[in-house]
Amino acid sequence: MSTQASVWLNKGRRPRLEEGHPWIYANEIAKIEGEALPGQLVEVRDHRGLMLGTGYWNPASQITVRIVAYGALERMDADFFRKRFERASAHRSRFLGDDVSCRLVYGEADFLPGLVVDRFNDILVVQVLTLGMEMSKEAWLRALIDVFQPRGIYERSDVGVRTLEGLEERTGILYGECPRHVEIVENGLMVQVDIEGGQKTGYFFDQRENRASIKPLMKGWGARSGIKLQERESEGGGKGLVPVNTNGSIVMFPYWDGATVLECFAHTGSFTLHACDYGAKKVTCLDISEHALQTARHNVEINGFMDRVEFVAADAFEYLRQHVAGRDERQLRANAKVSGAKVDTSKPLASEGRTWDVIILDPPAFAKTKRAVDGAIRGYKDINLQAMRLLNEGGYLVTASCSYHVRPELFLETIQEAAKDASKIIRRIEWRGAGKDHPQLAGVEEGHYLKFGIFEVRSRKEL
Repeated sequence: MSTQASVWLNKGRRPRLEEGHPWIYANEIAKIEGEALPGQLVEVRDHRGLMLGTGYWNPASQITVRIVAYGALERMDADFFRKRFERASAHRSRFLGDDVSCRLVYGEADFLPGLVVDRFNDILVVQVLTLGMEMSKEAWLRALIDVFQPRGIYERSDVGVRTLEGLEERTGILYGECPRHVEIVENGLMVQVDIEGGQKTGYFFDQRENRASIKPLMKGWGARSGIKLQERESEGGGKGLVPVNTNGSIVMFPYWDGATVLECFAHTGSFTLHACDYGAKKVTCLDISEHALQTARHNVEINGFMDRVEFVAADAFEYLRQHVAGRDERQLRANAKVSGAKVDTSKPLASEGRTWDVIILDPPAFAKTKRAVDGAIRGYKDINLQAMRLLNEGGYLVTASCSYHVRPELFLETIQEAAKDASKIIRRIEWRGAGKDHPQLAGVEEGHYLKFGIFEVRSRKEL
């Protein structure tokens, strides 16, 4: 007979647990039978006493129980974690390949709530988010070493959510050797990861497939400049198609057909790398953080793309507004000149007013609580609206939100509102979530945090 304490649930609760959600809130609990220390396993029963599963208990947290098994479980020992890690590894091997740098363990979605593990070659970076996982550290650490045989394991539990569990933030080496910078390969590109100073665990694997999805956007722009392929004789006497401009001269620049691209909130410059690899003509890589741009610059350099990338340290909101203002001012002057009105050319233009073929917006989360949603929506609308105004006709907006509290339908509605205010018509090309190393449990909305879309943008007056 089990000696574990039992948590009995309210009769009138919503059956979220039966629908696959592993969290039990304090207000769903009717009573507790027996005694359990915070962090220990407890049985979970419905109001009739039917056992629904086993989870670890923390009365100091609003999420009082987190389910780790849908039956009886005596302990979360090394063998328990070893089996869960092997299952998680099998999923990644099936969809990504063996030994690929990726998210190895994704908390609840891998049936290990409160534990996140990212693999950067032979270095593992872990985040411990809950008391139950904190108390099981010795067991899961031993299992990680057994299953994945890493050179080192580094902890990045420097996240504010730990305070809700009564835990302090912490970082440091847990095992072996952990160099601060690790170079990985993603979609054939080299990326340097700062496991100590980078955001979260150092890199965002969730956009892997989304970064690859921009490939079709990067070519097919040469005709706008009047460049066409013509058959010409080569010096050797053979014939072949070569790019020729409106003057009939052969274009020597190898990326003549590529897009001009602006990546905002660049972080490590991952979208910039993919844009260059897929044939972009010129990329503006923008981030407010000088540290982030140093990493992005290094990544661009080791991939051999420095001749096509410019780096800008600026606030993305302000940068977009300044270029919209400059574009509007240029348009006013052009309209005045056409109508014969006098133009005061002695007054300098406010800003450059540049435009791009593709603009990529991948900001950090704007809403970390429900109360922040209204402000977040204003922010998302602002940057998407300004970006649409700076796109060349028929260009593409690549936009994302990682704010869980901004639900997918609300984010899409916000983009549509921005298009309306910008007098644009948009066509949806892609609408995605996180990659396959971030599986999503049905019934767990919290795992569906990432929204990613690609939209073709055209002016109403041009249609």
